[in-house]
Amino acid sequence: MNFFQPAVFYTTVNHLRDLPAQSRAEVAFAGRSNAGKSSAINTLANRTRLAFVSKTPGRTQHINYFSLGDERYLVDLPGYGFAKVPNAIKDHWRGLLGDYLTLRPQLRGLVLIMDSRHPMTDLDKIMLQWFLPTGKPVHCLLTKSDKLNRSDAVSALRLVQEEFEKLSPAYSVQLFSSLKKQGMSEVEAVVSQWFEQGGLAEGEKNLG
Repeated sequence: MNFFQPAVFYTTVNHLRDLPAQSRAEVAFAGRSNAGKSSAINTLANRTRLAFVSKTPGRTQHINYFSLGDERYLVDLPGYGFAKVPNAIKDHWRGLLGDYLTLRPQLRGLVLIMDSRHPMTDLDKIMLQWFLPTGKPVHCLLTKSDKLNRSDAVSALRLVQEEFEKLSPAYSVQLFSSLKKQGMSEVEAVVSQWFEQGGLAEGEKNLG
């Protein structure tokens, strides 16, 4: 059984006051809408509908918790950008995301989902501006890598690695394909380490 296999839906949260009090450790998944975040979670857990996959970007509107047992949780954060919703709701999401990422003590690290064809967008950089001051590690999944040829995939990986070199010492980057189920063991190794050790040590990098 892989590390993510035990994941089961636990709860949905729309306000910080409703975050699970008994949680011991959490790893959050975040990404721009339509970057493949829900598909990545489903693939890692070997499920088809653990996380909701929609053809309409922005449908993940709340913080969704998935239990791994032993008071450990995967946390699916709302996709950012493109959601056709009123500005008041967008402002609520922005506050919810920002406060969760910067204030949640149980959060061990962030798995940041980027479409390998369009990495490091302005929205991705805003997400990193929120999170990196915490000093916690980031693992970047460059999804949909099966849609790139080998040369373009390597170029995308190198580009993102170079950007992270400028931003944070505690990062890792890898190519990932939900369709081909490629890169699963790399994610498992990084995230399981976070849960066991509380994150990467200062200056440590795991490059995929």
